[in-house]
Order: sequence, then structure tokens, then C-alpha cells
Amino acid sequence: VQLQASGGGLVQAGGSLRLSCVASGSIVSIGGMGWYRQAPGKQREFVATITGGGRIIYADSEKGRFTISRDTTKNTAYLQMNSLKPEDTAVYYCNAYINRVEYWGQGTLVTVSS
Repeated sequence: VQLQASGGGLVQAGGSLRLSCVASGSIVSIGGMGWYRQAPGKQREFVATITGGGRIIYADSEKGRFTISRDTTKNTAYLQMNSLKPEDTAVYYCNAYINRVEYWGQGTLVTVSS
């Protein structure tokens, strides 16, 4: 089983990016899928998650700017990020519970220039 995150890049402040996280391999079930991020010199922090039942939770700092969604037919979760700020610069990691085991993707770098 693997998680592959993509969609990061360089964007100006106020811009948008959409991250994708694809789960592949011998998958029987996928529970929650979510996103975390780690800025330089800081600890990894929670961004958003969507449960297997579709319940969504956001970190307070991202409410209204970020939208998490998932396509169960594609084993994929998305993170639409709007109104990006320089402080959103970080490596974004996807996380998922697959076959009741927690997996992490390799991370995708988001850089927001001022």
C-alpha cells in the first residue's frame, strides 16, 4: 500500500493550489484521509481530515480557506487551498487509514511567496 501526494509548487500570496493524495496497492478499506503540514523549523501540524463517513474537520487557521474532499472511486483525497499566505509554506503530507493501518505519503512542498 502506498500514498502518493502531489500538487505542490510555488505560488504567490493570494493564489491557489490543489493537492492530491492517491492511495494504491492492496486496499480493502480506507477510513479517514487527511492532510498535515510541516513548516521549516516547526513541528508537523494538523490541517484537515475527512472520515470514511464524510465528516470533515479543519484546523482553525485553515477554516474558510482550505477545502478537503475525497473521491472514493479513485481512492483519492484532495486539498483545495485558496487565499494562500506565506505562512502556509510547508511540506504537506497526506495521511490515511488503509486496511486499519495508518499510512503517510512522502510529502509535497508548497511555497507561497509574498
